Amino acid sequence: MSVLSDLINLNLSDTTEKVIAEYIWIGGSGLDLRSKARTLSGPVNDPSKLPKWTYDGSSTGQAAGNDSEVVLHPQAIFKDPFRKGNNILVMCDTYAPSGAPLVSNKRHAAAKIFSHPDVVAEEPWYGIEQEYTLLQKDTNWPLGWPIGGFPGPQGPYYCGNGADKAFGRDIVDAHYKACLYAGINISGVNAEVMPGQWEFQVGPAVGISAGDEIWVARYILERITEMAGAVLSLDPKPGDWNGAGAHTNYSTKSMRNDGGYEVIKKAIANLEKKHKEHIAAYGEGNERRLTGRHETADINTFLWGVANRGASVRVGRDTEKAGKGYFEDRRPASNMDPYVVTSMIAETTILWKP
Repeated sequence: MSVLSDLINLNLSDTTEKVIAEYIWIGGSGLDLRSKARTLSGPVNDPSKLPKWTYDGSSTGQAAGNDSEVVLHPQAIFKDPFRKGNNILVMCDTYAPSGAPLVSNKRHAAAKIFSHPDVVAEEPWYGIEQEYTLLQKDTNWPLGWPIGGFPGPQGPYYCGNGADKAFGRDIVDAHYKACLYAGINISGVNAEVMPGQWEFQVGPAVGISAGDEIWVARYILERITEMAGAVLSLDPKPGDWNGAGAHTNYSTKSMRNDGGYEVIKKAIANLEKKHKEHIAAYGEGNERRLTGRHETADINTFLWGVANRGASVRVGRDTEKAGKGYFEDRRPASNMDPYVVTSMIAETTILWKP
């Protein structure tokens, strides 16, 4: 076993300039992350200098068997916390050989919104709170729960400590450090209300980078759970507990400047007018989570308020007091596509004119 470990941890820079690039992409379900590795002749820091690559889309639900080639376009580079050295993780999006983006490629449309001059001028910042649940591999039951049974009622688990309250902390801490190593702007972690449920936060991140960083952070987390013999679940409502969301904190330059509170209120008014469209794009199974209970607003009702965790959109006390700042969209589910959510918020609050 020590020989295997030694081989896995070999420092390639001792003997070669070649590096390994792990190309990552989103599969046909819109949630499944796929990856494969290739050798590069030397270190690369610019995604535009990386070669495009192909894969069998018929095996990922993205192409027919008689025309299965899908093309990967490298979009963002991160340091590889697993292979270390000059090896890299590469976030890609997916295209047909004709050059058309696949239906499952949500990054392409998001990039168009984030490159719009009005959006660029507003420098949209995002802070995303990604909640998730760790499951036992053989039973798909939450980590720390008795098999077929339930733990004690919620209360002691949120930000809790101790072997009877916190389950999976080694995975969480490994993920935290791996994301920092990779160059992801992960800003914190905490245990959540349901035992076996955790959260990490990414941000502030500007524009399209928020989506890239969340997807790569999810990839790193799934690799770590693979090694730990656990299963990662992004199901928004694994039981009659606080559900799993991806609260999205957001601000523009106008909101961060003096007088920004009025801009925030106008943006929230726009979100209310397009509530149904946003809900439809905010993750599958969200109706099981947004019930009006467990710190949520009912899925059919738009409600905003200051310091109200039962609202669709929450404004912090500090923002109200300062008259500028940010707001939190609490509607996105844990399984949301961050490219869709971040770009939709920008489009509704900056570009859309009611």
